[in-house]
Amino acid sequence: MSIMGLKKKQPKTFKVKVITMDAEMEFSCEVKWKGKDLFDLVCRTIGLRETWFFGLQFIVKDTFAWLKPEKRVLDQEVPKEDPITFHFLAKFYPEKVEEELVQEITQHLFFLQVKKQILDEEIYCSPEASVLLASYAVQAKYGDYDPNFHKPGFLAQDELLPKRVLKQYQMTADMWEEKITAWYAEHRGIARDEAEMEYLKIAQDLEMYGVNYFPITQNKRDTDLLLGVDALGLHIYIPDNKLSSKKSFAWSGIRNISYSEKEFTIKPLDKKAEVFKFYSSQLRVNKLILQLCIENHDLFMRRRKVDSIEVQQMKAQAREEKARKKMERQRLAREKKLREEAERAKEDLERRLYQLQDESRLANEALIRSEETADLLAEKAQIAEEEAKLLAQKAAEAEQERQRLEVTALKTKEEKRLMEQKMREAELIAVKLVEESERRSKEAEQLKQDLNEAREAERRAKHRLLEITKPSYPVIASYPAHPPADVGDLNLESGSFKFDFKDTDMKRLSMEIERERVEYMEKSKHLQEQLKELKTEIEALKLEERQANMGIPTNATMEFSDNAYTPLSNVSFLL
Repeated sequence: MSIMGLKKKQPKTFKVKVITMDAEMEFSCEVKWKGKDLFDLVCRTIGLRETWFFGLQFIVKDTFAWLKPEKRVLDQEVPKEDPITFHFLAKFYPEKVEEELVQEITQHLFFLQVKKQILDEEIYCSPEASVLLASYAVQAKYGDYDPNFHKPGFLAQDELLPKRVLKQYQMTADMWEEKITAWYAEHRGIARDEAEMEYLKIAQDLEMYGVNYFPITQNKRDTDLLLGVDALGLHIYIPDNKLSSKKSFAWSGIRNISYSEKEFTIKPLDKKAEVFKFYSSQLRVNKLILQLCIENHDLFMRRRKVDSIEVQQMKAQAREEKARKKMERQRLAREKKLREEAERAKEDLERRLYQLQDESRLANEALIRSEETADLLAEKAQIAEEEAKLLAQKAAEAEQERQRLEVTALKTKEEKRLMEQKMREAELIAVKLVEESERRSKEAEQLKQDLNEAREAERRAKHRLLEITKPSYPVIASYPAHPPADVGDLNLESGSFKFDFKDTDMKRLSMEIERERVEYMEKSKHLQEQLKELKTEIEALKLEERQANMGIPTNATMEFSDNAYTPLSNVSFLL
């Protein structure tokens, strides 16, 4: 029984509640209003001009239905409640959102509806695409990312990912938020409408985007299938796989769709192609399928025609509005940038002011310390001046000492040169003495040899003399055995033997040798005294190393043997 049949005197109005994706509205409608009247009222209220995408949806026996614009509202199978609840939703989806969605309100309503379908898992979305879409949703809601404002946990109350994705990975809410925020930070500078459009451009490529699914069978007995109706055509799916269609019919390739009770017939444009039939058991669902097919096909053909004047005006206004908003955003961005620069400059100036104040305070303290230091320095300067005078005096004395040392050094060098010359002369003398000593040694050896030969000759002469002077008669025995000591000369001749020997010559030779030995000893003693004096002078000049290197003989080496002529001094002649 309808509301109109409750009483004979019917009310003139009835109440409805319209729920959009972001608001709820209540209206008082006249009883005679058709579905188009209510729909136009809602569109005027929200400022929507692209009305052909939307419709008013209501629930009938667990099945959704769309309010028909040409029939009165109360004549349709709307819920019997007060107020009557309708959902203002997108009924048809554009093929290319960027080209077809003109108004910002249209775009916003589509964004909210598609986002809800993804979160409710009515549209399948991969985890990667879900995170990216969530980042654009956050950009549309919160604007540019600001780490000072958007602290960790600011997305805790937002539903951004499908529950299937959350359960698929062992990740905490903070980990998901971190991934979303990483993408969100890269969208800086994108306005809300641009972020929503980027969201829809990604979503329109998802396989289940804009598809209305209905259960069907290929024959009356079995083979359960799903029929998908979208902006491009009809698709046949297996119930377990809504992503890949088993068979598809594009709107441009369909010649006719007929409906008879529970049977649908799809006739392809190619007459040679096979006609496809399917069945649906619910009459209400069948009417809905037919309505969606007709209206999607009309929109498909409309997109391929020249836009109407109204649509062209809307697009022109939308372009102007977008250009105006872009300029406004640029102006705001410039102002924001200038404001940020001014704030930074202000902060820099304040920081500089504080810095200058600190520097001034430190400078005052330094000035006080400088004054104290100046007094101390004055005293130190006076002391330093006196010390400078003393140092100058000492410097003059040091200069005189230096000059004196230079003169002394020159003298020392001259003395050193003279000493070296003396040393070289002493070396030459020593060499000569050594050579003389060797020569005299050889002469002494020769004289010794001559002396030995003379003794041998004397002995033979004596022996011969004894033999000669020996008497052949007894009276000879009365003569002494030896001749007198004062016998000076002996001249013996016997046949061919002759002997002549003089003792005075031997004595004279011995005396000459002794005299030469004494002279040599005196010379050696005098040379040793000169060498000792030279050594004393060298030690006074501290030239011991030079003495060692030049090989100057020591006292021990300079003491020539006194025994060189000893054999001659001890010679005794027995005549």
